[in-house]
Amino acid sequence: MNKIIPFIMLAALAMAQPPASAPAKPDSDKVKALIEKAKKAGGPMWAEEEHFFCEAPRANSPNDPPIEPTKIFDNVYVIGNQGTVVYVISTSAGLLMIDSLGADQVQTQLLPGFQKLGLDPANVKVIVMGHGHADHFGGSPYMQEHYGSKIYISAADWDFMEHPPAGRGGQKKGPPPALPKHDQVVVEGQPIVLGDFRMTPVAIPGHTPGAMAYIFPVKDNGKTRIAALYGGTVLTPGIVSDEGLQTYRKSVDHFKAEAKKAKVEVELQNHPLMDPIQPKLDKLKSRKAGDPNPFIVGQSNYLKFLDVIAACTDVNIARRQE
Repeated sequence: MNKIIPFIMLAALAMAQPPASAPAKPDSDKVKALIEKAKKAGGPMWAEEEHFFCEAPRANSPNDPPIEPTKIFDNVYVIGNQGTVVYVISTSAGLLMIDSLGADQVQTQLLPGFQKLGLDPANVKVIVMGHGHADHFGGSPYMQEHYGSKIYISAADWDFMEHPPAGRGGQKKGPPPALPKHDQVVVEGQPIVLGDFRMTPVAIPGHTPGAMAYIFPVKDNGKTRIAALYGGTVLTPGIVSDEGLQTYRKSVDHFKAEAKKAKVEVELQNHPLMDPIQPKLDKLKSRKAGDPNPFIVGQSNYLKFLDVIAACTDVNIARRQE
């Protein structure tokens, strides 16, 4: 009898476990052909990006290891972790920041990053948002309240933040995040100017209704280079609606045309998961005079970076249609 009871308990426990999720449906020949197209589009340089977007996407995580706050250009600094970062840009009229990390990362990563870099957070005059998710805008209410930073977000994402859709995939349970007070609205084609610095917003809806990309100059050893940040990258397509993915696909083409016109040659991402940031920071640390800056990829390679995003979006759309 004593032997039977544990067996019954084990059987009951096994029945209580959630069923294993169904294995992913094998890719069809059509999808496999699209993946090959993505690999060809990216070539060896963007093989890791292709693998991420087409085959092994993942969301950013609170467990992503912190990075060492680093000056990556004469006028640009990066703070955050290997999954999510902010960029701080020095101008003649103060600091401009792209994104603000999550609210729970202000004291642990954002402000310590400023301190390590010798920057004063009180000099952050403007914070522009890539899109209206809390892992990007979460730190902005603190910066707004404590330092008077002005918050710039598209009209569509101001509304998205204030009226989030019910049950968004990946939405944390609990009370809604604190929101910044309304400041400025980002509009495609209307430059954001701070002192001698000027950045151009480009609308890229899909990940959110008002996601934005930004094109702007950076300085590398005194030489001007043109950088871009695609601020609404879809990391995990499962949380995006069919319509959202179709819109996103069009946005990539739209932004590619703008990037080509602007001759973008520097790749920056607020979620540097598809092109890991840590190896680049390691190269910068050991960079000698004459060595290239690892964030400068060149005009043709930047367009290939966008081609991979487009091709892998085609892959994810095709998977849903089967």
